[in-house]
Amino acid sequence: MKPIIRFAIDSLLYVAKGSAMFYGWLMFLGFFMLLMVYGAYEQFTQGMIVTNYNDQVSWGLYEAQFVFLVGVAAAAVTVVFPSYVYHHKKLKEIVVLGEMLAIAAVSMVIIFIMFHMGRPDRLWHLLPGIGIFNWPNSMLTWDVLVLNGYLGLNVVCGFYYLYKRYVGQEVNKSFYMPLVYISIVWALSIHTVTAFLINTMPSRPMWFHSMMPIKFITTAFAAGPSMIILSFLIIRKYTKLKIADEAIETLSQIVTWCLGIAIFLGISEVVTELYPGTEHSFSLQYLIFGKHGLSGLVIWYWASVILMVSAFFMLLSPKLRRNHGFWLPLACAMTFAGIWIDKGMGLVVPAFIPSPIGEFSEYTPSAIEIINTLGGWASGLFIYTLLAKGAIGVLLGEVKYAEKWNLASDWQPIVHTEETYK
Repeated sequence: MKPIIRFAIDSLLYVAKGSAMFYGWLMFLGFFMLLMVYGAYEQFTQGMIVTNYNDQVSWGLYEAQFVFLVGVAAAAVTVVFPSYVYHHKKLKEIVVLGEMLAIAAVSMVIIFIMFHMGRPDRLWHLLPGIGIFNWPNSMLTWDVLVLNGYLGLNVVCGFYYLYKRYVGQEVNKSFYMPLVYISIVWALSIHTVTAFLINTMPSRPMWFHSMMPIKFITTAFAAGPSMIILSFLIIRKYTKLKIADEAIETLSQIVTWCLGIAIFLGISEVVTELYPGTEHSFSLQYLIFGKHGLSGLVIWYWASVILMVSAFFMLLSPKLRRNHGFWLPLACAMTFAGIWIDKGMGLVVPAFIPSPIGEFSEYTPSAIEIINTLGGWASGLFIYTLLAKGAIGVLLGEVKYAEKWNLASDWQPIVHTEETYK
């Protein structure tokens, strides 16, 4: 049997085996995925009327997940870059786990784009050369290209690396390293293009400024590594894979300084918008203080501020940052939650309030939207769990090519002699 087929079979068999806790986790995620099937059926048969979108607020919970998860996917570069550019030995040992997270995050992005479309049967129009792609005029088509390109790069790099570990060979650096360097640059492009997708809309003053791309990058490099750190801590606790403290410490420093820059950019945006107090600042005024008796997003904004600022001061303390049992996981969870709010309910929704003609209309996600969102996240975590488990098996050497195959002679079986059995 060809080794690449054997690699696929052995990986699947390894992933299928697990403890009761592992199966319980998958069943928990599967429950929400089943709910998503129901929610998707309701939305795709009845239309977008089952959501609480309206003529004034046409983007909501789905788009918030899309914007946030593109940043999580891009954040895989915070593991790849130190590993291959600065040759961080401890991160390099587990770099493939970051690539697996990127694959799962882009998969979730695709799910939420499907829900956002309303007419997924027209998805073929987003395929270059097949549908009416409208490239390069539409910024969305650029986003489709960079997201799918990034997904392809991580699939190739991640599984090629694992395959070489599986057969006990070194990677072909002339093939592998150019792809790694391209993926580093590409990671920055996916969130930059996503920022361009919204900050090129002059009818939305809250988005229409050049600070948006750098704010996207900094928040991505705070929230994404926070999720990676949490996953590394869980993996280290419940598997045999050893993840060094040095690797976690490097990522926690990235989170600290990127979170600090993101907070500074947020303060700059508030001062710039509110100091002159023109009609262009109405969206931010509504978000922070409420306006015309409407204040549905105020609690979200202040919750995000409290979470991010508290997490930043916790991470500034080396003693708390190096406490991997409580304080670091807490700070990472607060960072992740704070930026999730900031990039969603604090960015996507208020840009539509008021509308370009001054209409104020509040938005609250419907039950179908919440069900589909939970299912989308469950699907991504399900994918990441399986990918990470398979990768861990290869890294530990528990999934490897059978010794009966001779790796040096075109995969032919070794001929055993009597001396072999003595």
